[in-house]
Amino acid sequence: MSSEQLWVVAACFNEAEVISAFMDRVMDLPAVNRLILVDDGSSDATVAAIRTWQLSHPDQAVTLLELTRNFGKEAAMLAGLDYANGRCAAVVLIDSDLQHPPELIEAMVMEWRAGAEVVTAVRDDRDQESRLKVLSASWFYRVFNKVVDSIQLQEGAGDFRLLDAQVVEAFTQLRESSRFSKGLLPWTGYRSAELPYQRVTRAGGTTSWSPLKLFSYAFDGIFSFSVLPLKVWTGLGVLVSSFSLFYALVIALRTVLVGRDVPGYASLMVAMLFLGGIQLIGIGVLGDYIGRIYVEAKARPHYFIRSIHQA
Repeated sequence: MSSEQLWVVAACFNEAEVISAFMDRVMDLPAVNRLILVDDGSSDATVAAIRTWQLSHPDQAVTLLELTRNFGKEAAMLAGLDYANGRCAAVVLIDSDLQHPPELIEAMVMEWRAGAEVVTAVRDDRDQESRLKVLSASWFYRVFNKVVDSIQLQEGAGDFRLLDAQVVEAFTQLRESSRFSKGLLPWTGYRSAELPYQRVTRAGGTTSWSPLKLFSYAFDGIFSFSVLPLKVWTGLGVLVSSFSLFYALVIALRTVLVGRDVPGYASLMVAMLFLGGIQLIGIGVLGDYIGRIYVEAKARPHYFIRSIHQA
């Protein structure tokens, strides 16, 4: 295969309603030489729709990697990048739900040819997502950039990116289990350019990202790049201990001056519950980091491929 080729990698999960239109729009682009679709354990007719499209378009270079089950979007993207690594000059990561406009790939290629090693599509202020989702995403980027020192995330930047071949090679070497690509790619340090785009509403189907999953993913990003949560609880422990010492001195002085302390069941219970809650939260934060160490120590593969279908 030519080392000058541009490949597109897209993870698919229950996208039967839009996947054919997605393939049509991507393969109509002159810059695209091959499309890699990674089915992440879809329970609908996504695989059948892709296979039907492949059979009806035998002249189009579309490859389907069918994973054995749902391993998650991060693992699916890694599977596609592993497959493309060393076979092409650049790879574009894109969502298959048509919220990322494939037509922007042409502009990405121009930036890449001008010298950028990573080209990131950044959502503009005309984003058609719900107001709550936009605000929560903005909140996450601000919090992440304040607690993480090693990298800074561009607000509005997602997984829609063009990666030079050397970036793909470097990125696929990062095999950590709790993957956060939005942070891992900037961490590699390659030259980056940004392109604005408008993210539109889904053309069909429903998103698999519930608010709980998004909340968990946000914490994955912060915990993967910062130990500040551990330091926060250390500082909080010192603060609570200092307050307790001060309160003990107040009680001692009051006993000396007044002659007796005034007992208070309510204040005692509040103090006990407060300290107990602080301890449990601290143990929870510590447990999250220990859990990540446990997962990394097992070193399980990120995915398994059931079959590969070439067009």
